[in-house]
Amino acid sequence: MNWEIVVGLETHAQLRTRSKIFSGASTAFGAAPNAQACAVDVALPGVLPVLNVAAVELAIRFGLAVGATINRSSVFARKNYFYPDLPKGYQISQYERPIVQGGAVPVALPEGEKRVALTRAHLEEDAGKSLHEDFHGMSGIDLNRAGTPLLEIVSEPDLRGAKEAVAYARALHALVVWIGVCDGNMQEGSFRCDANVSVRRVGETAYGTRCEIKNLNSFRFMERAIEYEARRQIGVLEDGGRIDQETRLYDPERDETRSMRSKEEAHDYRYFPDPDLLPLMLGAADIERIRAAMPELPAERRKRIGEAFALPAPTAAILTSSRQMADYFEAAIAGADPETVRQTANWIAGSTSAKLNERGIGIEDCPVDPAQLRGLIGRLTDGTLSAKLAREVDDAMWAGEGSADEIIAKRGLKQISDAGALEKAVDEVLAANPRQVEDYRAGKQKAFNSLVGQVMKATRGKANPTQVNAILRRKLG
Repeated sequence: MNWEIVVGLETHAQLRTRSKIFSGASTAFGAAPNAQACAVDVALPGVLPVLNVAAVELAIRFGLAVGATINRSSVFARKNYFYPDLPKGYQISQYERPIVQGGAVPVALPEGEKRVALTRAHLEEDAGKSLHEDFHGMSGIDLNRAGTPLLEIVSEPDLRGAKEAVAYARALHALVVWIGVCDGNMQEGSFRCDANVSVRRVGETAYGTRCEIKNLNSFRFMERAIEYEARRQIGVLEDGGRIDQETRLYDPERDETRSMRSKEEAHDYRYFPDPDLLPLMLGAADIERIRAAMPELPAERRKRIGEAFALPAPTAAILTSSRQMADYFEAAIAGADPETVRQTANWIAGSTSAKLNERGIGIEDCPVDPAQLRGLIGRLTDGTLSAKLAREVDDAMWAGEGSADEIIAKRGLKQISDAGALEKAVDEVLAANPRQVEDYRAGKQKAFNSLVGQVMKATRGKANPTQVNAILRRKLG
């Protein structure tokens, strides 16, 4: 491929506040249209905005998490444009002096970690929502979202291609959820991205003309939209055309982007400081107070867990994929010996994660709590259960049948480790299968595996497989 795809993302993360950024109206999702739009949100004459301090503190928390500069003085500006769901005719945002500048987000890629630089992160209010589907020949306006606090996080054009862009978006999503600044619910619009996409010949240093794809609210659609847009631009340039800077929308049904409007520049919005809001002044003590309350960050926890328990990097990554997952793992291994830790890590990274994915739920909704999992792994490591029986017990625990010990007792699932009982079972299988004995002694390994299976079947899967293998090898010579 002779072309390089260049991507920068602008991400709108809804801040986890109970009320809006400049009013006391609720931010709860799902209310009837316009039920949560107060006088400030609908811009009635004479109303004044009052800044929500909780939104400011969440923005500072994000800035600290990405190693950015927290500007001790920042300014709110009016971004002027006309749209039916913007009652004031302008959006309160930040332009020249944002609250957060710089920083970087570490992104795990197949070839290693990449640090994606951030330009800025600034506070702003959301607009309302235009409703087109429920009306014939008309559009409805729902102002419930008007004034919802957002942190707009702008990356540098450091991303090369759709897969890198999605990896960054996932890493950013995990981070804002981990530190508690955003709930990350993409279906409800809490985390949405705009992708600035351009292409250039491999080896060129100048950027191509970019097009912005608006409001991508799923990682799958983001990847498809960027890939389509890159193909479109390459096709235009190879045919001798030129790319017009514009805003485009992605249509998932047709899997294509289409033009929405020409791309505005900053001067088109006529930014100027909002006369109703004083500059935001932050004290050093306030920033340090927020820093002291910061949780251990994902990369730090992943490194600590991986090194402390000698876990492979992919396993450590799964165990720290969310703050709740890391908490679950560490609760499940409390006081455990190294072998139990290893078994627990592998179980969560394998069986537990698979079940969570099948059900489309997070670890916080797992029906098996850390103490129950600790009980299951204990019975696996002490030889009470074989791996097969442990999976059966785990299924029963997920179905709500009780603890591992209760299920083992109720179903009679205790693994047979008594040497005499196993010797008898092996002898019976050997006597009943002389042909397979001959085949094994003739060098056919499959015959040995078949004999092991026969013993396991005879004991209803309860025989200790390690002991069965040892006894069979001894008797077969």
